[in-house]
Amino acid sequence: MGDRVRLATRTDDGWATTRFVVFGFGTAGYACADSLLQAGAEHLVVLDDRDNEGLREKAQILETLGATITLGPGSTAELPKDVDVVVTSPGVPPHAPLLAQAAERDVPIWSEIELAWRLRDPANAAPWLCITGTNGKTTTVQMLTAMLTAAGHRAVAAGNVGLPLLEAVMDPEPYDVIAVELSSYQLHFTHSMSAHSAAVLNIAPDHVDWHGSLDEYAKAKGRIYENCQIACVYNVADPATEQLVVDADVIEGCRAIGFTLGTPDISMVGLVDELLVDRAFVEQRASSALELATLDDITPPAPHNVANALAAAALARSFGVPATAVRDGLRGFRPDKHRIAHVAEVAGANYVDDSKATNPHAAQASLLAYEHVVWIAGGQAKGATFDELVVAARDRLRAVVLLGQDKLVIAEALARHAPDVPTITVEATDTGAMEIVVGEAAKLAQAGDTVLLAPGCASWDMFANYGARGDAFAEAVLRLGHS
Repeated sequence: MGDRVRLATRTDDGWATTRFVVFGFGTAGYACADSLLQAGAEHLVVLDDRDNEGLREKAQILETLGATITLGPGSTAELPKDVDVVVTSPGVPPHAPLLAQAAERDVPIWSEIELAWRLRDPANAAPWLCITGTNGKTTTVQMLTAMLTAAGHRAVAAGNVGLPLLEAVMDPEPYDVIAVELSSYQLHFTHSMSAHSAAVLNIAPDHVDWHGSLDEYAKAKGRIYENCQIACVYNVADPATEQLVVDADVIEGCRAIGFTLGTPDISMVGLVDELLVDRAFVEQRASSALELATLDDITPPAPHNVANALAAAALARSFGVPATAVRDGLRGFRPDKHRIAHVAEVAGANYVDDSKATNPHAAQASLLAYEHVVWIAGGQAKGATFDELVVAARDRLRAVVLLGQDKLVIAEALARHAPDVPTITVEATDTGAMEIVVGEAAKLAQAGDTVLLAPGCASWDMFANYGARGDAFAEAVLRLGHS
């Protein structure tokens, strides 16, 4: 789509005369509208089909500043006639009627990320180190931020995690560097971003209903590499990520940098015995590697978490972070709750909460981190299949306990590929269901096993979110330990 609006930075004169429509008035939509007003926009319409007291209160604030807010059913059915740019909230699919009308009329559609990029102050703009992928984004961004901070930089995690990116770029005290987590939703309508360096951690089926196909989902992820300046970081074990680098139109001189759990080749970071090493950002990379950290510096040292650490290290090194800061950042870092978090040991079995594993790819990575597993899984599968996961993990499965809306999808994959693995299905869906699940898992676990909550599914069929699901698991485990 041709961008007929030439607003490159917040210092341009065109913000006042450009006619904006903001689609969606949630957290992101409000931030976009507020930032546009701060930039001097005088023609701003905000549309949302929802209408409640909270939205009306926010609308009053912006209306006093000159915005026009339209709420309630049908508000987004038709694109206004006089509009130059649509700024859309993440999660609104491209086939939404208003966005389809904008595309038909060749009206540029911007994500909040596109808006944030254009609103940077060119005199003090912090470089962006950007990360996307199906799984591991948040952990990697947080690891990267820890490394940057350990190196003495004023850094922040922003975007799909941490501080809203618009707040970061509009901060009157500029950051030295911003670690940016980006979802495929956000990248789809991002056009002019030029990251200092960027990484795609992995590509696996997810959000296919939103994008229309796995190929379109991967293409959206690949937009992170467009116009990249210094380093495109890819996963050696996932050829799809390297292909995205090959396909990207980058700034001349930008390098492809791989990360691997094996011994790294030139222009890679990887492992040599128990050491994380750099063969990408050292002058003697043809013949030697620089030690960055050890596996003992990573908590927990599960393979997929080590991969996250290597990706973060590659981005940090691309920004000139010394090896000691990579090590110190990792040593001080602890993952957020519900990410391969140890809950307790009961009767010799370890209970681990990885409720954040909300798709099969994430669940498979978690399962492969342990030798003998009683796997707790199920929920809303979002159209995903589990055959590949079961084939990869079946030799590690002591038993499986299933719950939730799509438990039979997993049960059928187990029947096809691991028929000898004991499988229990729990029909209960009330607040006591997790207690039953944990009780069944405890009966099946042996000393030395890991009882792993890695559902491979979304939580919304039974829980408010993956955090509530993880909390229910942890509470049931702790009650089990005191019974």
